[in-house]
Amino acid sequence: MIWALAMAIWVTLLVGARLAMSRDLVRCVLGLAIVASGVNLVLFASGRVTTALPAVIPSGSETVEASANPLPQALVLTAIVIGFALICFALVAALRLIDGSGSDNAADLVYAEPRPTDPVVPPYDAPEFDPPSPEVEPTGHRSPDGAREPHGRVHA
Repeated sequence: MIWALAMAIWVTLLVGARLAMSRDLVRCVLGLAIVASGVNLVLFASGRVTTALPAVIPSGSETVEASANPLPQALVLTAIVIGFALICFALVAALRLIDGSGSDNAADLVYAEPRPTDPVVPPYDAPEFDPPSPEVEPTGHRSPDGAREPHGRVHA
């Protein structure tokens, strides 16, 4: 029984990872949902797989022997709720991206990147956007032309 469960977990995780690495956004979200199900199976398998008594102490005794561990069950229930919220958010974000770009191919979503002629977010090819060196003092004020200085002024 445990080998069948282990094989089901691995197949679920591998299929989910394969779909999550796809270029199609809907397949990525579906892969994310399948990986979440695989993680739920891992959490479920961390408890007992065999049939056990519920974790309720009968009257007249102080301990319960051979009872199921309620912690993995609570973790799985919590993971199902969090996974459902994550999948809903990812699906809405993916559908909004598909609607905005007209394509569900992840390679076609470069419209979110700034254009080289964008005056607000210029492309990263100028040395003034490099990380500051030790002789740079951080500043938080604007330069005389009104643009915010990203890392500070270099003192020569």
